[in-house]
Amino acid sequence: MLSRLYAKWMYSWETALTTRDTNRIVRPLEWGFDWLEDFSPLARAANPHPGDTPVAEDFARMTAVNRDIVARADEFFGYETPTDFRLERRHPQLYPTNVRPETLEEDAELKRQAETGEIEEAEFLRFTSPIRTRYPENDIVNARWYPAHPEAQREARFKGLPVKPRQAMIIMPQWNADAFSHNALCTLFNSFGISCLRLSKPYHDVRRPAELERSDYAVSSNVGRTTEACRQAVVDIRSCIDWLESQGYEHFGVLGTSLGSCYAFIAAAFDQRLQVCAFNHASTWFGDVVWAGQSTRHIRAAFEQAGLTQDQVREIFSIVSPMSYMDRFAQSSSPATPKRVLVVHATYDLTFPLKYSLDVLTNFDALNIDYVSKVLPCGHYTTGETPYKYIDGWYLGSFIYKSFKHLAQTKTAAALEPQATLK
Repeated sequence: MLSRLYAKWMYSWETALTTRDTNRIVRPLEWGFDWLEDFSPLARAANPHPGDTPVAEDFARMTAVNRDIVARADEFFGYETPTDFRLERRHPQLYPTNVRPETLEEDAELKRQAETGEIEEAEFLRFTSPIRTRYPENDIVNARWYPAHPEAQREARFKGLPVKPRQAMIIMPQWNADAFSHNALCTLFNSFGISCLRLSKPYHDVRRPAELERSDYAVSSNVGRTTEACRQAVVDIRSCIDWLESQGYEHFGVLGTSLGSCYAFIAAAFDQRLQVCAFNHASTWFGDVVWAGQSTRHIRAAFEQAGLTQDQVREIFSIVSPMSYMDRFAQSSSPATPKRVLVVHATYDLTFPLKYSLDVLTNFDALNIDYVSKVLPCGHYTTGETPYKYIDGWYLGSFIYKSFKHLAQTKTAAALEPQATLK
């Protein structure tokens, strides 16, 4: 009886949170072949005049494009390391994605404090993304830099002790996150001696085109643009690792929440350097979440209006689905560089429905992927509410701390072994 009442209360709360924003827009289906034509010959061959081709023909072509790109995913997610890495200082801003009065007031107050010098400037890593879009502001990557305090390393050197390897996490918040989301996690990880880059996803906060209130271009009914946004996000993560390596960092991890989890998983599948992986809300098929999730109901409406089914939406988003790269992820964890993996899901999730999160665990088991599973007694949006945000923070924080400690101990043991042999 109590469990049923709790579930009813949780679903009601979750629904209230996913429906409180009034600025979700139902945009018509756009196949977006033009967003993929730089890579896919099949996309280049599409009819350049939208609406002149039957939906069934465009669907067949987009399905073929997905199969082709997944088969050549190494190229699709490949890149050249940026050459214009730089650190910039500026006052942090909120970049809200909703128009609720309390959010707009918070945004106005932060701007006032920046003008009067009441808040300090922050440091941001900026560089040009190797993947270019039609929006110049989106193509300049933005990652707030949280370097760990170097005192511990200096003390170890002074005492002649093995120096802890420099370790760093890349943090990717959820879809439509403002620029302050997940910053507290970065501060927490700093206390463990772990530096952090809090990466703004494509079309988010300072990268968001002025024409948008929300970060709609990251996930929308424009299939090609949504796919290209994922490609850019994955490449941006890998580019951040390049910069961290150039700064002397040795161990790397990634934490992604919701949409950020999808991007983080694909990046980890294609980059063995990511040894610590925390997937905070995860699913297998991108299209299933778009179709069944409460927060993407406006996108589903566009697909339904065009006559598409859930199975078809799943197919046209294969490129951006973790399920397409499960085998690749399993293979990227080698005995020499094993991945340490955390998956967090929520029992009452209406955005990443529970069965899709459990499917992740089923596939991990089938592929013998070593992972830790944690369950939140809440939903997707309520994860950000008290007390659940603290439970989630404990799961994430304790896992990250233990994982990087293990990596450091492994390296220290390897460094001391030759000395012990000489004795």
